[in-house]
Amino acid sequence: MSYFTDLALQCIAGEWRPGTGSWDIIDFNPYNGEKLASITVATVDEVDQAYRAAERAQRDWAATNPYERRLVFERAVRVIEESEAEITEAIVAELGGTWQKAAFETALVKEFFREAVQLSLHTQGEILPSAVDGKENRVYRSPIGVIGVISPFNYPFLLAVKSVAPALALGNAVVIKPHQSTPICGGTLVAKVLERAGLPPGLLNVVITDSAEIGDALIEHPVPKALSFTGSDRVGRHVATVAARNFKRVILQLGANSALIVLDDADIDYAVDAAVFSRYVNQGQLCMAANRIIVDQRVEAEFTEKFVARVRELKVGDPEDPTTHIGPLINSRQAERVTAIVEQAIAAGATPLLHGEVNGNLVGPSVLTGLATTSSLLREEIFGPVALIIPVDGEDEAVHVANDTPYGLGGAVHSGDIERGIAVARRIDTGMVHVNDSTVADEPIVPFGGEKHSGLGRLNGEQMVDTFTTTKWISIQRGRSAFPF
Repeated sequence: MSYFTDLALQCIAGEWRPGTGSWDIIDFNPYNGEKLASITVATVDEVDQAYRAAERAQRDWAATNPYERRLVFERAVRVIEESEAEITEAIVAELGGTWQKAAFETALVKEFFREAVQLSLHTQGEILPSAVDGKENRVYRSPIGVIGVISPFNYPFLLAVKSVAPALALGNAVVIKPHQSTPICGGTLVAKVLERAGLPPGLLNVVITDSAEIGDALIEHPVPKALSFTGSDRVGRHVATVAARNFKRVILQLGANSALIVLDDADIDYAVDAAVFSRYVNQGQLCMAANRIIVDQRVEAEFTEKFVARVRELKVGDPEDPTTHIGPLINSRQAERVTAIVEQAIAAGATPLLHGEVNGNLVGPSVLTGLATTSSLLREEIFGPVALIIPVDGEDEAVHVANDTPYGLGGAVHSGDIERGIAVARRIDTGMVHVNDSTVADEPIVPFGGEKHSGLGRLNGEQMVDTFTTTKWISIQRGRSAFPF
């Protein structure tokens, strides 16, 4: 199968077909500029068709025995295993991600499908006690219906599946709108895997389009009862506003400004390794990436020297080369933005310990220090291969600096004393913190999400049951109630 030929279509009601919009989305390889696919956008009418197809298919799917539903996800794992090399190649081509990144993403997708196998059986209800004699309270769980999923460009296959698989496992139907830079890996590839796994037609629909064509039709449509969005906090705020106006649930995974803290008793060599990975994995295009590296001044000199030396060794270039560490940013706009961020920081007084070269969408790694405490760069998401080293005096200042941001997704703390590391981690205002590890971590059964501007709600595991099901209380009175009149 040629993914960029066969999957460059809309998938609506089980039918693969071109959109009928007036313009095309062009899917480019961000490394060499090669045109991968041209996809005519879906219209407002086709968004409606996708949601209506999902609504029709969902009724029978919700009534399907969950033991049968889970077979789809077991087969999905096998489908990926049979095509793993081709899927990895597609991720490298469409995202510019390295081979290591693509392999990691594909492996984690399989884990999320395996978790969906278990989740299929988790819609059990409850029987609760009553203060009224003879009364029985039953609480039933049901799928909420149709879910709209908007996937991002940085880990499109994984971040689509993180919502799609549990939503389907719990008896819902889904409509995906992938990011226009990754329409295949973030949308139609997911649909093809599940189609081959035996998912009934209409349960998963993909509309490749843009707000320039459809406006807010995807989030205002009356059919979806919930929306799962991963992307910028600016767009997420709009999605949440429109959803609230239309009484829809939202789960938002938004921007971040994570910090990796190195305390004075940390294993410096290990902390350097963790920090380099945390900052530069996927060219820094990752919400969990360590934007800020906060280092106790007692070990700052040693850490900084070793960190810069390690970063200098990173290979920048062709993502198809398995020895490449840093590939291209997703497009020229992002490359220009990151380049401007570095130049502006230096002009404002930051010291460049390493100033990465720029060649098209390839942006080499930079390391900056000496930023003013008032620098806006310390409080915003960079989304590129730029590390900020911030010296602090002790753990109290480290915690203060880590929390001095509107975001609150993740972070890490390195200490030779595990309990000290945990104590510091608990003081950081984020949804996730990792002691003596990278800031980058995700496991299918562990709650994933952030605080403040980093989003609303949690993904993964049992969190998905609350997100994608609803409860109904049915009481039964055995005998006769006594009424006051």
